[in-house]
Amino acid sequence: MPHYYTLGDIPHKRHTQFRKPDGGLYSEQLFSTEGFSNDYSLLYHVHPPTQIISTDEPIVVAPTIAEEKMLKHRSFEGFNIKPAADFLQSRVPVLVNNDCHIVLAAPQESLTSYFYKNADADEMIFVHQGTGKLLTQYGEIEFGYGDYLLIPRGTIYQIHFDTPDNRLFIVESFSPIRYPKRYISTNGQLLENAPFCERDIRKPKNLTTKDEAGDFVIKTKKKGVLYGLHYAHHPFDVVGWDGQCYPSAFSIHDFEPITGRVHQPPPVHQTFDAHNFVVCSFCPRLYDYHPQSIPAPYNHSNIDSDELLYYVDGDFMSRKHVTKGMLTLHPAGIPHGPHPGAVAKSIGKKETNELAVMVDTFHPLMLTKEALEIENKDYVMSWAE
Repeated sequence: MPHYYTLGDIPHKRHTQFRKPDGGLYSEQLFSTEGFSNDYSLLYHVHPPTQIISTDEPIVVAPTIAEEKMLKHRSFEGFNIKPAADFLQSRVPVLVNNDCHIVLAAPQESLTSYFYKNADADEMIFVHQGTGKLLTQYGEIEFGYGDYLLIPRGTIYQIHFDTPDNRLFIVESFSPIRYPKRYISTNGQLLENAPFCERDIRKPKNLTTKDEAGDFVIKTKKKGVLYGLHYAHHPFDVVGWDGQCYPSAFSIHDFEPITGRVHQPPPVHQTFDAHNFVVCSFCPRLYDYHPQSIPAPYNHSNIDSDELLYYVDGDFMSRKHVTKGMLTLHPAGIPHGPHPGAVAKSIGKKETNELAVMVDTFHPLMLTKEALEIENKDYVMSWAE
């Protein structure tokens, strides 16, 4: 939940006349993901943001479900998702439910020939490999390895990469992605005991007004369908804006782990909150310091949630044969825990360099056909080794 921010030129009071140098009116736009009932921003355009000049035939892009119901542990090789040149074509949904879609992507080229808008979902793009800039109506955000890019639904954006070797872990959320309420004061400030603070949250900068006429395509996804909407003016014709609803970035490397004398439960790693799921960051940290502590996590039952872990980097003492970009899914209803030998091996260890992103969903995840194509099929039996 970003705090109030402003860039560029805005009028003294909202919803009042704001005139251009030639005497014409700038066009005000209220941007909010929850109607008029929560955070919003006000953007001021050179031209009205409504001037559609043509439309393309819609394209169905909804994921194809391969397994709707299941009860066994699964593992997937995320880096086996093949790279694709186009940004949207590179996005492959692998696990989905009605609250969120888990998407893997390996785009090779920058998004420059069109703009993209997800009209259904907030997007959390975790950058596993690659550097570049996220370009929006609000300005630009530089990104690199380990960054979470938080993009409110309805945001029009392009993404520019510096190299063709990019890997992204994306969560599309059908509810707003926010910081956990227990981290936030009654006045909206991140508390002293939160594992990050406002200084860690990077806001847009370098607002550049694009006053250009032409044919500008905004590919917009709505209810599993991609619509090509052509506009008469560049969507980044904003001269200024203010508010609390805008894209931002947060680096996983700025997350400060909470540790204790004995093993801490997963909620201490929570980073983001949404309706019916949470996102956690597992970062390098010191292990527990009780003289008889067991650093490896204890066996635990997933009764109310599916646990999805995306492995980024480092050495994971609780798992064997971990690869970069691997995903493990431990579904609700059965217990899971460290692989055989991991508990004894962890005793006496002082620290871990693991880096991972976890998504816990409170409704079951379904597998797409693309997920089955990258599955490690023997994972469910790996506790018997």
